[in-house]
Amino acid sequence: MALEVWEIDPAHSSLNFSIQHLLISHVRGRFSEWRGTLKIDEQYPENSSVELHIQADSIDTHNLERDTHLQSEDFLDVENYPEIVFQSKRAEKTDPDHLRVIGDLRIHGMTREVAVEAVLTGRAVDPWGKHRMGLQATASLDRRDFGIDWNQPLEGGGLLVGNEVTFTAEIEAVRQTEIAAA
Repeated sequence: MALEVWEIDPAHSSLNFSIQHLLISHVRGRFSEWRGTLKIDEQYPENSSVELHIQADSIDTHNLERDTHLQSEDFLDVENYPEIVFQSKRAEKTDPDHLRVIGDLRIHGMTREVAVEAVLTGRAVDPWGKHRMGLQATASLDRRDFGIDWNQPLEGGGLLVGNEVTFTAEIEAVRQTEIAAA
């Protein structure tokens, strides 16, 4: 079987996140500029790989003041670290439609290994004859592992911003090529 190369279609994909705020709710946001390539070997999923490049300054929580703070040195420090990168190291099929992808995530100049759970949501051929695939992917991480530890204590105890960030990607990818298996 061949290794298939798929490019993420940014017009039909989204990369969202959520984090706890004031210990009572979650702030949700997204990154509006990102791209990625998937190389998928269905017969041998361990040969599959993923690479994502996210423009850190494209963070959007629908609040300009908060977005400016998130872009600052207190959080993403986009002037010094303009790109967030995920590069997979290995993948394992956990059932016919689920894949666990382990890879290196670089945020704020620090690289840590993270696990991403991915679910195949379907395949289709669009009206122009292009093969498309849908995936949902989720990952959680502790922002402090990436040197992002700004916070503010609350009067009644606790902290203003939670430490666990959950990322959810809704991906539609378009098949580009097939590479013959080695």
